[in-house]
Amino acid sequence: MTTKATDSKPLKVLVAEDERDIRELVGFTLTFGGYQVVEVSDGKAAVEKAQEELPDLIILDVRMPKMTGFEACQALKVIEKTEHIPVMFLSAKGQEVEVKHGIEMGAVAYILKPFAPEELLDQVAKILQTSKERGG
Repeated sequence: MTTKATDSKPLKVLVAEDERDIRELVGFTLTFGGYQVVEVSDGKAAVEKAQEELPDLIILDVRMPKMTGFEACQALKVIEKTEHIPVMFLSAKGQEVEVKHGIEMGAVAYILKPFAPEELLDQVAKILQTSKERGG
């Protein structure tokens, strides 16, 4: 299992998921992997919290209240403070058109629910390593 970078402070991941059980599972998995986790329950809160916290990665569910994950991703990519932060979708909506749309919105990955915790941790580690190599 791959974990966070060896920096002294843990890398921060913002998780936006409206279903509490899934949000807590993702948060627990990432915390176990050595990441600092910030959780919110809707897309609008994700955009606001991302600007406050400036996380190293943002994980968005697609279907959320107030603002969908797609809308939140699009908003994050036009805000100067957050445009460089990698976004990953975690969704049960896995038809090709949704995945393609997520990538077109600026996401770097799209994981389907249900997911294996190891898969999530591996994908997060890969995204953060790529971001670090690009100077993100």
